[in-house]
Amino acid sequence: MRKEIFRMDRTEAAALLEQAGVVHLASTTAEGAPVLRTVHGVVVRGALAFHGAPAGEKMEVIGREAVVSAEQIVASIPSYFIDPERACPATTLYRSVQVHGRIERVDDAEEKAEVLSALMHRFQPEGGHVPIEAEHPLYKKAVAGIMVLKVSLEQLDGKAKLAQNRTPEERRRLMEKLWERGLPGDAAAVELMRAASPGTSLPAFLVGPEGVSLCVAPSPADASAAAELLVDAYWNVGFSKAEIAAAHVGSAAWVGARDEQGALIATARAISDGAKRAWVYDVMVAAPWRGRGLGEALMRLLLDHPAVRRTRRICLGTRDAQSFYARLGFADRRDEPPRPWPTIEMVLARDA
Repeated sequence: MRKEIFRMDRTEAAALLEQAGVVHLASTTAEGAPVLRTVHGVVVRGALAFHGAPAGEKMEVIGREAVVSAEQIVASIPSYFIDPERACPATTLYRSVQVHGRIERVDDAEEKAEVLSALMHRFQPEGGHVPIEAEHPLYKKAVAGIMVLKVSLEQLDGKAKLAQNRTPEERRRLMEKLWERGLPGDAAAVELMRAASPGTSLPAFLVGPEGVSLCVAPSPADASAAAELLVDAYWNVGFSKAEIAAAHVGSAAWVGARDEQGALIATARAISDGAKRAWVYDVMVAAPWRGRGLGEALMRLLLDHPAVRRTRRICLGTRDAQSFYARLGFADRRDEPPRPWPTIEMVLARDA
């Protein structure tokens, strides 16, 4: 039972495998000698495929049983997050995936070309080369000469150790401590913990208005939804949806809110140097959700984000929401003492 609570569903495990920068391949030679290699792998036609030279150690494992694995370290948990005295509770949150199967050699030229194309798309997504085709004069000889191996994904399983075995109170405390610590990846760890144990009582920083779930680490997949909310805002005139989405993914801090169906209904982001200054941008709540306190809850969450909370000065610009931001402590720049030196604001404008 303890193992079952950590089990990932097949879809999540396959996604983790596809996202892995490298995978680890373990097998044995015919003589029983162990073989362990790190390879670039891609999922093609229901198998994990990789390439190599048609000589050397990989040749010895063709037809042998193998294990392919990949992992993601989510967050390290120091012992004092759980217990102020004992060292035993120190642990690591992680996700991992394994594939058990037989290593097969791919001989079909079209399938080999498909694998090589997938590898290029994965590690050189910008292109910059002639597309790989089995019969293309540039590639025909190379495709014939390179070795491509694969392991079927039929026996695929994953494990997500994200504090599911802890009590609800311990999980809530862990989320609080991760948010308080604020290392890179800690906000994302909070979201993964929530997803792994739905129904866990939320820590105070995640509590929003009724019917709303605050989010401290929206995924890159949410960027398009954020852009839809913002594309008609007056301050985004001249920027495309793609540029607005990219700005969210590239921000030091990005928080959001979802409705009960999981749709993104509010967003706010900031760029920050983590010490001197942060700039708040793109604060937006979907029209049906305005007037319920969501905007203020979202801004308080953003101001407490690890990338923002320690900055000395937080700046933003607004045409008509001065009273809203004043309630959060913002003041009109003109009401501050003048700078002791003359200054001129300058801008370098670049065409799209």
